[in-house]
Amino acid sequence: MANSTEQRPHVSTDNNANQTHYYVTLLIAIAFGLAGTFFRFIQDSFLFTSISNILLIIGSFIAFRTVFKIMK
Repeated sequence: MANSTEQRPHVSTDNNANQTHYYVTLLIAIAFGLAGTFFRFIQDSFLFTSISNILLIIGSFIAFRTVFKIMK
């Protein structure tokens, strides 16, 4: 009785999500977000509120951009 199974070629999968630079970028985005949260609770003034909002926006932008690059 002969075996009729064929040998399939090895499939190479490049897992894009495991690259280190994505995690470093996400860590930087989290640091921006935490700094923005910290500045929000320092003092109730226009300057600190503006700084905190800018830091939170920058951190969110970097995080979303990195996550969408991983998903791509």
